[in-house]
Amino acid sequence: MNIPGGRSRPITGIKVLIIVFLLVTVIFPLFAMLMYIPGVNIAGIVSAPQFKNALVNSLATAGTGTIISIVLAYMFAYCIARTNMRMQEGFTVLAAVPMLIPSISHGMGLLILLGSNGVITRLLGLSTTIYGFQGIVLGSVLYAFPVAFLMIVDILKYEDGSPYEAAEVLGIPRKNRFFAITFPYLRKPLISVVFAVFTLIFTDYGVPLMIGGRCTTLPVLMYQEVVGLLNFGKGSVIGALLLVPAVIAFLFDLLNKDRGNSNYVIQNITKRKSTLRDSIAALYCSLICFLIALPVLVFGILTFVRKYPVDMRFSFTNIINTMGMGAGRFLINSLIIALGVSLIGTILSYIIAYFTARTPGRSSKLLHLISITSLAIPGMVLGLSYVLFFKSSFIYGTIAILILVNTIHFLASPYLMAYNSLGKLNANLEDVGLTLGIKRFFIIRDVLIPQTWFTIMEMFTYFFVNSMMTISAVSFLSPVRIRPVSLMITQFEATMQLESAAFVSLLILGCNFFLKGLIYAIRRYIKKTGELP
Repeated sequence: MNIPGGRSRPITGIKVLIIVFLLVTVIFPLFAMLMYIPGVNIAGIVSAPQFKNALVNSLATAGTGTIISIVLAYMFAYCIARTNMRMQEGFTVLAAVPMLIPSISHGMGLLILLGSNGVITRLLGLSTTIYGFQGIVLGSVLYAFPVAFLMIVDILKYEDGSPYEAAEVLGIPRKNRFFAITFPYLRKPLISVVFAVFTLIFTDYGVPLMIGGRCTTLPVLMYQEVVGLLNFGKGSVIGALLLVPAVIAFLFDLLNKDRGNSNYVIQNITKRKSTLRDSIAALYCSLICFLIALPVLVFGILTFVRKYPVDMRFSFTNIINTMGMGAGRFLINSLIIALGVSLIGTILSYIIAYFTARTPGRSSKLLHLISITSLAIPGMVLGLSYVLFFKSSFIYGTIAILILVNTIHFLASPYLMAYNSLGKLNANLEDVGLTLGIKRFFIIRDVLIPQTWFTIMEMFTYFFVNSMMTISAVSFLSPVRIRPVSLMITQFEATMQLESAAFVSLLILGCNFFLKGLIYAIRRYIKKTGELP
């Protein structure tokens, strides 16, 4: 059933407006950064020993961290998806905790645990140092493990169990089934996971900045050049290089969508009973969760002692001092930014997803492509591009540009959530509604939104949590008066006020936990009553 041409014109007009908005906020700033490159001595920058060392360090730490993260995450995901051990939901929640604090906090946690005066270093009398390559790798694994785990466990949950039953009937040995069945199924999705984790580690500057020591990586070098020396030309060259792995990952995902199980109902894999296997799985998951929790627990120790390791008496001095330095004001800034990003981002991404999923056409395809482009732009690169593009505009230096850059930075994932949810609903709803004289707005309000309410809450949570803890996209754009609280961690790190930095990390973690708990309670209420609160 075709929509009359007159009624489609407003929709096309709105799509064009959104496309123009995304061009101005995504594509044009990126071009503004790349335009700086032709006037720069690229050969001199690339041939400099400092650049070469940073490139080698970035590739080495990202490659090593990716391998370790994926191996540990696959084993953890296997325990969750393929065993009958207890507390699977609890382990899943604990495994996601590192995603609620900035990456720089993981580096700081390792510094407190294994640094020269670290808790474990002093307790065991260790002489080795955590600074440098090994520290970056370990911190990156803590930071990237939850992302790898959540992606892999989602893949394992939707694996079809029929081939395994057939293999058992045919008498294929269990040890041969991994390479005969599991590996071919996991191959394409795992490549996407590898790209995602590698890009995450390769473009992160929080962990290397905190614990890298003399092992400088490209993101840290870019941060030093732009923030410390205001060298935008060299920063643009490094930013363009940081785009490479993200663009490769983006193109791979775009060209290799695995839809093998999208058109039929899969059969769940039967989990055989094994007390020994379940006990080993529970032990492994407990160990991983304990290691993940250690840096967070040590934040509490530092926050409530006078001065580590000199004076370990219980005290609220660090909290009082940190609040006196403006932590309360900066926390309010972060909450305003996070709430603004969550509201605007959720509405914008849902509207875009509605048009791309439910109004076919060339403009929808173009809108979809531009909307997912931000997946290929690291936060630091986006922040620098915003500095160069918006530096003469009226929003530069205001809280509005921080809300805008975070909205664009985190737009793609919530958009894809809404896109997938809306695409699963009956495609004829709008046509039937128009036939009955029901306007499209009422179909969206009364049918689509109630059907996708849980997805909307997940989108809101994603925007809020990431906006509270990000330091990459906003690091180049934040004046002192509107600085988000997450940037205080870098400030305290520079002056070695680790107690104050630990308290700020706990503040961010507490806010994110509160929102997640609130959303969980709302979801429980809706499931129980069938009504919105």
